[in-house]
Amino acid sequence: MISVIIPTYKSPDMLDLCLQSAVEGQKNQNQIIVVVDGHYDVNEHVLNKWCHTIEILNLETNVGLCKGTNLGVMNARHDKVLIVNDDNVFPKDWDTRLEEDWNNYHSNCSRTYWDNLERSYPIVLTPNQIEPYPSMFRDFVIENLGTDVDSFDLDSFWEFEQNIVKAGHNWNGSTLPFMMYKKDYLRLGGWDENYELGMVADWDFFLKCELSDFKMCRTKNTSFYHFASASTNGEARMRAEQNGHEYAKYKWGSYIQHDTKTNKKYLR
Repeated sequence: MISVIIPTYKSPDMLDLCLQSAVEGQKNQNQIIVVVDGHYDVNEHVLNKWCHTIEILNLETNVGLCKGTNLGVMNARHDKVLIVNDDNVFPKDWDTRLEEDWNNYHSNCSRTYWDNLERSYPIVLTPNQIEPYPSMFRDFVIENLGTDVDSFDLDSFWEFEQNIVKAGHNWNGSTLPFMMYKKDYLRLGGWDENYELGMVADWDFFLKCELSDFKMCRTKNTSFYHFASASTNGEARMRAEQNGHEYAKYKWGSYIQHDTKTNKKYLR
C-alpha cells in the first residue's frame, strides 16, 4: 500500500481530474492525502466530491508547497510515500504497477563493495511523464493529449499510456512524481521550507538524494500525464524560480546545476 501526497492551492479543476484518476485508477485502497495549502473554499466542491475516498489535510492558511508537502508526509500511514503534483494525471492501475516496479528495481540497488559485504542503496522511484510540449527532460514522452482539463479525456490517456509501456529503467529519475520510503524522506529532511512556491526545492531535494547515494530510478513501465506546470505559471513562477536559485546559492555556496544528459543535480 502507498500513501499519496497531493499538495494543492488554487487549481480545483486540475485537482478534480487528478483525484478522479487516482481513485478510479487504483486497484487497492491506498491512502490519498490532499494537502490544502489555504483557500479551502476554492477547492471545497472538489474536496466534498471525493471526501469519502481521500483524506484532507486543511492547513487553513497558506504555508507554502514545501511545508505543506512535509506535513502531508508526516501524516502518511504507509511505509512508501508518492509525491504528486495536482496537475498530474495517474495512469490506470498505477498502484500495483508502481509496487511491481519498486520490487523489480529495488533488488538492483545492492552492490558488492571492497569488503565483500552487500550494501543496499536506498531508492527513489520515478514514473516517466507524458507532456504536451517538449521539455528539458529527454525521457519524457511528448504527446499532446490536452493542455487543460477541458481538452483532456481520461480514457484516451489511459489507452495511450498502456500502449507506450516499455520494460526497463535507467538511473536519471530526478523529477516528480516520485516514490520512496517515508523514513528516507524524513531522514533527508524533506523539502526545504525556505523555498518559495517550491521552485528549485525539487532540485535541492534531489541533490540531497544524490549526495546521500540514493539511486534515482526512472521506470519506463509507468507514465503519468503532466500539464507542464499549468497550475503555477506566469510572472509569479518566474520570480519564485529566480528566488529559489538565489537561495540555493546561499545555502550551498554555489548554484545547483542540472545535467541534461543524465538528469543528475550537482554543484558547480
